[in-house]
Amino acid sequence: MLDPRWNTFLTVCETMNYTRAAQRLCLTQPAVTHHIQYLEEHYGCKLFRYEGKVLSLTPAGLRLRDLTRSMAYNSARIETAMAAPAPVCLRVGASKTIGEYLVAPRIERFLRAHPEADFSLMVENTQLLLRALEAGQLDFALVEGFFERSHYDARLMQREAFFGVCPPGHRLAGRAVTLEELAGERLLLREPGSGTRAILEDALRRQNRTLHSFGSVTTISDFSTIKSLVADGLGISFLYAPVVQRELAAGTLAKFTLADTPMEGAFYFVCLKDNLFADRWSDWLA
Repeated sequence: MLDPRWNTFLTVCETMNYTRAAQRLCLTQPAVTHHIQYLEEHYGCKLFRYEGKVLSLTPAGLRLRDLTRSMAYNSARIETAMAAPAPVCLRVGASKTIGEYLVAPRIERFLRAHPEADFSLMVENTQLLLRALEAGQLDFALVEGFFERSHYDARLMQREAFFGVCPPGHRLAGRAVTLEELAGERLLLREPGSGTRAILEDALRRQNRTLHSFGSVTTISDFSTIKSLVADGLGISFLYAPVVQRELAAGTLAKFTLADTPMEGAFYFVCLKDNLFADRWSDWLA
């Protein structure tokens, strides 16, 4: 069972405000302050500091936050496991590429093995999933793109090709093209925080370029809309192979690559560090 003072600490970390933390915990503000002071005296260091009127974590506070998040998750899981027998409960997050195009067989396998399971799937962009994981709202997440791996237990799930798509008959179709040839093209791209966008931005940075290299950038969070607009000649995009597999086979979209800029994406199984239950779900890596 998690010490209530650690729960108070995590709530202050989340709200970065003593008053809001007290309201969320149904405590008085002096009680919240007392909990934090107790922890600071116990560990012999300051956990928070004010910069002007802005509350922030000290380096020691950051370390304790990362450790306590895992402890809070494990504590909640142990409470569930020790309660009266109940169906398996699993809360999974998946980035949009994985959630829409790759995860279904894994869910089917899990539900066949656990027909009475209490299962939920959150499909969001990578950064939102990592925040949900840190808040204890997910058991693990299947994500793409870039993240600080040292903050999590991250295991490679698979790698996928990543390339440009355009309408059939477009001047780029079937070619390896330079970034200069893309000048003036409308780029249809996922929102900030998505792994798909991060992969492209990283490739551009390696060539000392940014999204400003394109004529214009249109942000769309839905893959189906992006593919439809590309097929209709309203722009180009960069997507993972599974996202456009059917369209390429049907001839409604065509592929192109960037010359001298190889792109490949990695999909990861990610959970909190020191997660006592991570190995139980390792078959999701298969």
